[in-house]
Amino acid sequence: MSAIKELEANLVMHKIKPTAMRLLVLEYLLDREAAVGLTELYRAFEKSDRTTLYRTLKVFEENRMVHSIDDGTGVPKYALCEDGCKCEIERDLHLHFHCSVCDETVCLTNHKIPKINLPEGYIAENSDFVVTGICKKCSGKKVLSC
Repeated sequence: MSAIKELEANLVMHKIKPTAMRLLVLEYLLDREAAVGLTELYRAFEKSDRTTLYRTLKVFEENRMVHSIDDGTGVPKYALCEDGCKCEIERDLHLHFHCSVCDETVCLTNHKIPKINLPEGYIAENSDFVVTGICKKCSGKKVLSC
């Protein structure tokens, strides 16, 4: 199967109509290890409309192809969900790591967020767990402190 057909099949599997922009954004996200913010995506596709890119990310999020990450920077970032993810709070939520040196945020999908027993009457709708520190790429570099 050609690469384009695989991308199209991936979109269709998530009930997303394949369009040229959606195919390009999916391909871009597949090539990234770190989560992507709208500004980074816009820089990669400068000739496209920022609103179109935002809507593409939102369609991906609504159809559970990506999840948004609040890493404490004030800018949401987006990463592809792992296979079989339904974004269920009891099963699919995982740790995120934000590097204070390179400013990248990565999903640590093998490190699931444990179930937290909330007091009666509280209903969890989302849970974010972001660890901030120095990533493995940057930990070998000399870090200057103030």
